[in-house]
Amino acid sequence: SQVAQLGNDSTLSGVTSVALSRSGRLVFAGYDDYRCLGWDVTSLDNEPAIDLKCQGLAMAHESRVSCLGINSSGIALCTGSWDTLLKVWA
Repeated sequence: SQVAQLGNDSTLSGVTSVALSRSGRLVFAGYDDYRCLGWDVTSLDNEPAIDLKCQGLAMAHESRVSCLGINSSGIALCTGSWDTLLKVWA
């Protein structure tokens, strides 16, 4: 059965990829609009808990985020994009 529905009115583009944190509490999603958001499945406010941005840029990447991965210890998240870059976030 469905346990959560994550999203809000400010999320207008399609989801391209998802990854779960080791604990299962956070769900990371990559989007067509170049963003990567982290959602807390225990939150009731339906706002992203984490919005990955790099050094003041408006988006995590310069093109759509196409893949996500979390390392086995749960300390780092890697995002891959059509901008040809892999970025590691910790």
